[in-house]
Amino acid sequence: MNIIFLSIGGLSDLGANAVYPDLLRYFRDNGNSVYVVCQRERRTGLPTELNIEHGINVLRVKTGNITKTNFIEKGVSTLLIGYQFRKAINKYFNNVKFDLVLYSTPPITIASTVSYLKRRDNAFSYLMLKDIFPQNALDIGLLKTVGWKGIITKYFFAQEKKMYLLSDYIGCMSEANVRFIKENNKYLKYDNIGICPNTINPLSFENLDKTSLRDEFGLPHNKVIFVYGGNFGKPQDVNFIINVLKSNKNNSSIHFVMCGSGTDFSLIKEYERSLESKNITVIDNLKKDVYDKLLHACDVGLIFLDRRFTIPNFPSRLLDYMNHSMPVFAATDSNTDIGDVIMQGEFGWWCESNNVDKYNLIINEICSNPQAILEKGIAARTYLEKNYSTKVAYEQIMSTYNNKINSRRN
Repeated sequence: MNIIFLSIGGLSDLGANAVYPDLLRYFRDNGNSVYVVCQRERRTGLPTELNIEHGINVLRVKTGNITKTNFIEKGVSTLLIGYQFRKAINKYFNNVKFDLVLYSTPPITIASTVSYLKRRDNAFSYLMLKDIFPQNALDIGLLKTVGWKGIITKYFFAQEKKMYLLSDYIGCMSEANVRFIKENNKYLKYDNIGICPNTINPLSFENLDKTSLRDEFGLPHNKVIFVYGGNFGKPQDVNFIINVLKSNKNNSSIHFVMCGSGTDFSLIKEYERSLESKNITVIDNLKKDVYDKLLHACDVGLIFLDRRFTIPNFPSRLLDYMNHSMPVFAATDSNTDIGDVIMQGEFGWWCESNNVDKYNLIINEICSNPQAILEKGIAARTYLEKNYSTKVAYEQIMSTYNNKINSRRN
């Protein structure tokens, strides 16, 4: 079977232990021919190029800059990417007939590319819904319903509807995502919507020693270390994170590690520089193998989401924590069900991200029971292997594909 995956992510290493690389290699290992079309931003100075990487055909398409740029360039580049993908596919994959088109959100502006492949090859289209846009941007004020931003918002909602209608199946990250899509998009056929969770290949980290790793990263040995790794932007409500850090600056039993990048990461760095006595370590974004070492040196993984979200986010960074047998403490809005999953799976703690005092009560509870940290960490790894291993997503996609194709023929 010929499978094409469309992504705006750079996918710099298809050998990485991450959601999409793991899934694509799993398709490859099960006898499928896998093709990837992904962006190569203009800032790299590199042209559109086709290569074989890890046994996968990878077409890197030169586009405008979408990350680390201003709002206008990001917007224009996002609007053009569908046309640029179509043009590149027509040039490099003109003689390949695709059976299955896989794609994820963001962006919603590749709808034209999906439509083109469906018409050209009669391909089955499968959306892996990772981002409910533009509603998420409206929730936190990045988009508006009035003025010139209101015009852009209406356009994005129209593109979202087009994307959903083009999708033969929509795989959502969780039950809450399924409910949200059904309740807010009544025009869709409900039996074409289901769960396809974020997944990775669980790895073994037995060769990593926590004590020596703490020395390597300059972390204390006698404290409970809480780590957040990932994006620091509007969705994470960095002001709430800073308030958590401020309220614990005199807590001698804990240490925070903030690792990543993003539009608001500078606020974290600025706060860290203002401290005289520090129980926080700030680290710029790391390569995956080094980040794995950092996680293994820590005790509890943190998740933050802005309390204003009405859409149910389900951050994939959860998987990295679970992969390292770490319990998870999530502070989020009340609409996501990530807290329900964590609590029901008994591998961590949850509270709403609207009250620092409540957050600190849980911090103190965690620190007072080191045995619970170990037990919940083991439970996290067990839950990952059962529910979020790559095989789960692969089998869900293939089962859906086979069922839908058979129903077409009957």
